Amino acid sequence: MRGLRTSVAILTATITISLALTSAPASASGLSLLVRTLDGSQNNRTHPSWGQAGTQYLRVGQANYADGISAMVSGPSPRYVSNRVFNDRGQNIFSEAGVTNWGWVWGQFLDHDIGLRDETSTGSAALPFNAGDALESFRNDFGAISFSRTPAAPGTGVASPRQQINTISSYIDASNVYGTTKDRLLWLRSGPLAPGATPGAALMLTSDGYLPRRSAREDAASAPPMDLMGALVATPDRAVVAGDVRANENNALTMMHTLFAREHNRIVAALPNWLSAEEKFQIARRVVGAEVQRITYTEFLPALGVRLAPYHGYDPRENAGLANEFAAVGYRAHSMIHGEFEPFVPAARYSGAQLEAFEAMGIEVELDGSDVKLRIPLNVAFGNPDLLEQVGIDAFVTGLGERQYRNDEQIDNTLRSILFQVPRPGVDPASCGGPVVLPECFSVVSDLGAIDIQRARDHGIPRYNDMRRAYGLAPKGSFTAITGEATQQFPTDPLITGDPIDDPEILDFTLLLDADGHVVTPGTPEALDEVVVGVRRTTLAARLKAIYGDVNSVDAFVGMMSEKHLKGAEFGELQLAIWKKQFEALRDGDRFFYQVDPGLPFIRALFGIDYRQTLSDIVRLNAGVTLPANVFLFTGD
Repeated sequence: MRGLRTSVAILTATITISLALTSAPASASGLSLLVRTLDGSQNNRTHPSWGQAGTQYLRVGQANYADGISAMVSGPSPRYVSNRVFNDRGQNIFSEAGVTNWGWVWGQFLDHDIGLRDETSTGSAALPFNAGDALESFRNDFGAISFSRTPAAPGTGVASPRQQINTISSYIDASNVYGTTKDRLLWLRSGPLAPGATPGAALMLTSDGYLPRRSAREDAASAPPMDLMGALVATPDRAVVAGDVRANENNALTMMHTLFAREHNRIVAALPNWLSAEEKFQIARRVVGAEVQRITYTEFLPALGVRLAPYHGYDPRENAGLANEFAAVGYRAHSMIHGEFEPFVPAARYSGAQLEAFEAMGIEVELDGSDVKLRIPLNVAFGNPDLLEQVGIDAFVTGLGERQYRNDEQIDNTLRSILFQVPRPGVDPASCGGPVVLPECFSVVSDLGAIDIQRARDHGIPRYNDMRRAYGLAPKGSFTAITGEATQQFPTDPLITGDPIDDPEILDFTLLLDADGHVVTPGTPEALDEVVVGVRRTTLAARLKAIYGDVNSVDAFVGMMSEKHLKGAEFGELQLAIWKKQFEALRDGDRFFYQVDPGLPFIRALFGIDYRQTLSDIVRLNAGVTLPANVFLFTGD
């Protein structure tokens, strides 16, 4: 034991994860680790606020406001654009490179580790909704789409261009697991909240390993705030509590939070008892942060075709803050999000009553011999942590190995029209299930694609071509140059009458192909699950020209999502440039990046705790399910 404690003393002298917000309290072991701060401060010695929670987003280009200060630039109505560009008409188009649903699931989990705009209400700035639009198929009893501008950062938007605040640390540091404030973390840790009590080493979980609810410490009102959506608005105490306020958004996101809370506790349980609770906690937190970084840089980004410049170690000149262009446009890859989850498990897993309850929620139940597949529409999984426990994490992870949706201009109607909405009163949820969203089930429209367009205008993001210039790319001179298509003219087609841009026929799919280039017949099961190429009656370039007229007027988000993909990547040129610049900054500007952290090898040598886990390993260790070695790539099995 004495020799081991001598080694620990060496570890203490070697490891400095941060310049110190606080150090662990003294313990019998003598181990006193300085730890990475919760809010990201003090990472850069010269610029201690770089990447810190509560600081402004950076800008790569010049702010673009109508008055140069704060007023949003004008442009086509976002819902009008959405109906003609983002509308997928219920046809699923999947990743041509075979990126699985783990791609968008990890992408969202990671997003909630690095960025969160200030969501304080600034009053309504609702988006127009035109019920008479010939391409509108949804009902909206509110008559408009809810939208509120992001508050201006203090001291901006009056005499200088409006800026916005990132409320969480921009570093990839697992803040989505632990939070960025002492109060939230204290609530999350096991042990009493009594003044002066020592918090436990583990994170609080239920007896069966799920995240705690707001009522877990009896007084739900004193629990850390969590965003409420869907059914949780009416039952707020059912919300789970995690490091990030958005953990209840959908079952896949809640699952990721749960897996990494379990991973923290797995590491704690593997550490020797002579370490104090604080020492165990800080070691586990450090390893989990390294795991999140490593999965991001060695699995997630390569799967999407993001190739970064070689890593040469920490660069104190690199600001790891989040760029506004990345947060408000580049990372909004909502097109990838699948419209449903498909757990596939032995039928004996659920009783007949459970299966009937699932169907009553709007979940499609498919029996296949001794197995059962659940088709869970995304809207059923919104704000529904109860469902994750009813299905089971071990079952839920089995449904993410299919291809994710193609990262293109098309967005599933679950996000494009009914985001966080529940079926209208009197409608049987079971009748609203299935792979295609039924407009008659819903009476309110919330369009994430339209909001993406308006959020960029709200944040003063440059237009598409100006954004390209800001990232060192040449502007595009035509709409076909953006999309890579042969024409930007509407065809002469007897099915298209009047003004083509207002004719629903322009969105018809005329050709569907699978990953092997075989033609897929519309309306067949293969059309739901196999299509990677969809050709429409009109080109995207023609629709963009009719909407915008001038290529220099195209909104950055619309132009970026309309670009032809580069070979080997899930992105067009602009989006790839945005990701590359940001993820290099997050890597190079982090003094505690896992590849230069000298403490991780010591932790492995002394305690046998290895951060070099794949996401497949994390699932196996914490959900008991064996998945392919690289969960991000479709195997076809």
